Amino acid sequence: MAHASKPGATPAPHGDTPAVQVHGVRRVFTTGRGAQAREVVALDGLDLSVAQGSVHGLLGPNGAGKTTLCKILSTTLLPTAGRASILGHDVAADTQAVRRSIGIVLGGDRGLYGRLTARQNLELWGALYGLYGRNLRTRVAELLEEVGLTDRADDKVNGFSRGMKQRLHLARGLVGDPRVLLLDEPTTGMDPVAANSFRDFVARLKAEGRTVLLTTHDMAQAEAICDEVTLIDRGRVLTSGDPRRLARRLGTGERVEAWGVPGTVAARIENLPGASVRPGRPDGELCVDTDSSDVTRQVLTCLVEADVSTVRTGPPSLEELYVRVIGERKMRVSP
Repeated sequence: MAHASKPGATPAPHGDTPAVQVHGVRRVFTTGRGAQAREVVALDGLDLSVAQGSVHGLLGPNGAGKTTLCKILSTTLLPTAGRASILGHDVAADTQAVRRSIGIVLGGDRGLYGRLTARQNLELWGALYGLYGRNLRTRVAELLEEVGLTDRADDKVNGFSRGMKQRLHLARGLVGDPRVLLLDEPTTGMDPVAANSFRDFVARLKAEGRTVLLTTHDMAQAEAICDEVTLIDRGRVLTSGDPRRLARRLGTGERVEAWGVPGTVAARIENLPGASVRPGRPDGELCVDTDSSDVTRQVLTCLVEADVSTVRTGPPSLEELYVRVIGERKMRVSP
């Protein structure tokens, strides 16, 4: 992912109209038949608003409803109740306008043709968007360079690794020069170098005035690239906000890290109510999560009294917030 994409004619924003607006969306599936039939609620009155030109992360455990929401926003699934819109266009009543405005990356092998080359896949999708001739060839070449697949452009996709297919998915999502991109687990299968380049890729999309809504389990990535994140579970919003401020706003305490801590001091801090010492640190290193500012002050007092001078404090990371809010479910999936 080396160079910024060069959009053809991205329309100007529509004032203050949200890029994505979801109000009271409910989606119910019916499984089984007859006496065995039962309803499964995937989305339960979900509300969401995403500003134009922003990067918004949708976080939650498997079964939380993230992919269901992406399918509704991409018009491939109708909501059971509620309303959703893209740039003011209702996903149920104005599907063509929605489809012209969005690019979709749903991951896996869906939407790619293994017997075609990477170039042929993009040319096929470009033709569906009305591109042809030199414009189509130029657009495809730009996108292949953007996602680092120029050298494999004429190789068949069925020989690609999972990470390469994900990069081709990203290129496919941009073929129609969309103003809003829906990315469902876009870095799944990517190696660390490609996943890190993805952050620059998203930053360039934002600089072009595009809106990105992505689902991800990569908390560090979400914290690095998202303007806002929304945590959902069992089809409902738990909380939403700036990922770098969310933990502090929710009053989940702070993290204190210190070096050169005597063992007796570490033991005393570990016994403080509301202080949770992270295990597995080398002798002399201490990492403490506190549940309030008062506990943080007590921890710092212990360290200062022991003449510990190398100390760092700050809010919990997004990953720690996620674990605190959702983590007690462990491996359980929504019914």
